[in-house]
Amino acid sequence: MISKYPIDLSGLSTEQRNLALLRIGIMAELDAINLYEQLAASTEDEKLKKVFLDVAREEKEHVGEFETLLLAGDQEQVEMMKEGKKEVEDIIKDK
Repeated sequence: MISKYPIDLSGLSTEQRNLALLRIGIMAELDAINLYEQLAASTEDEKLKKVFLDVAREEKEHVGEFETLLLAGDQEQVEMMKEGKKEVEDIIKDK
């Protein structure tokens, strides 16, 4: 996992830095989800598999927590997510 921020945040306002930190947190949680799900898929041990998948589910909750804060602080992100959802709905309704 990352041990330091992947970018220099020093030039950002406090608000923008906090939003960037939330995005970094989301990236870290998504990486963890992928890792734990891959580990679960790589073992035949059912107990170990259950634990990896349980931890992955917990990481998904963390994504939701960070996303909630991100969306509360970034209205443009909210709007872009709505646009993305609409685009997908338009694409898949034609299929």
